This record gives sequence, structure tokens and C-alpha cells, in this order.
Amino acid sequence: MKNEKCERRLMEVRAVGADSAMTIEGYAIVFDTPATHGRFTETIKRGALDGTDMKDVPLRYNHNDNVMVMARTRNKSLQLVVDEKGLLIRADLLDTQSNRDLYAGIQAGLIDKMSFAFTVPDNGDTWSFGEKETKREVNKIDKLWDVSVVDTPFYDTTSVYARSLELLDSEKRRLDSLRERELLKQKIMLKGKV
Repeated sequence: MKNEKCERRLMEVRAVGADSAMTIEGYAIVFDTPATHGRFTETIKRGALDGTDMKDVPLRYNHNDNVMVMARTRNKSLQLVVDEKGLLIRADLLDTQSNRDLYAGIQAGLIDKMSFAFTVPDNGDTWSFGEKETKREVNKIDKLWDVSVVDTPFYDTTSVYARSLELLDSEKRRLDSLRERELLKQKIMLKGKV
């Protein structure tokens, strides 16, 4: 992922396979559904996945690089379908002990959330900073790095993973700097008219 700031979000997952198949599915992204954490609200807008790089997306457990990949788009064991609701994932899990354990946890309802890791290109999101709330609309996702089944979501009451507070602070500082530059330009223009 180089030095790009990768973000993660949570959604639900469920087991749907027949007795012998271990198939899971769920929505990793639901469009136009605001998710709030504290004073921060984010919405993934419809169309944000148009042109997104999803060529080689692995299905992971808790975004952990140290755990074997459970399915992958490259070998077609993981399917990603963009529909009117959002991004539907469907995965056929390989018959391994760790996948059997995970599948049993999903069937039992112990594990029922998904997360996705993504990057946003420059100008791919819109921010508004209010006194009571900061809002972000993600209009474009550049790359989908993974989808993950997770057992402990960041939120209990929502299905979206909290964005990095460090990234939020960084974006606020950037916008404040742009506002300061704009004010300085206006002052210079006013001095030139006097």
C-alpha cells in the first residue's frame, strides 16, 4: 500500500452455503447511508466505485496480513458485485481448518461484520466542518485493498468502521491552510485597490 493512507469500514456478513459449501456474503459498502462516530459523519456516495481498482482484492480476517488469505478476486473465489445498494461480496472459502472455524463463527452469529480497506484520490471526497459535526462524503474510491471479516467492530451501533482520526485532523489542517491562503489573497487584492 506504499505511503497511501488506507482506511477501513465495517458492514455485515453471513453464511449462505449449503451443507458442504462454505460460502459467505454480505455488503462491504452501502451507498448513501451516513455513519456517525462521535461528531464525525461519513457517507460513501453512489458512484464512488466507478472505475475503482478491484483487480486483486483479498478477503482477510481482521485485515491481518499474518493470517492466510481466505478468498481472492484473482482466482475468482471472491466475487465483488456493485449493485444499487452498494458492494456485495460473495466468497467461497477453501476447506481449511481456519476457514471452517471462521465459517462456524459466522453461522453462529459470533462474527457478523465486514470491513473494507480503501484509498481516496485527491479531490475524491468532500469535507464540511461545522461547530457540532464534521461531515465527509466519499465520491471516489481509488483502490479497494481488501475486504475483511471482523470479529470486533470499531462501532457497536453502526456498520461502518471509524475513519482514522489522524486523517481527519490532517484534512482539517489542510482546509484551514487553504482558508488562510484565500484570506491572504483577498487582503493583497484589497491593498492593490487602495
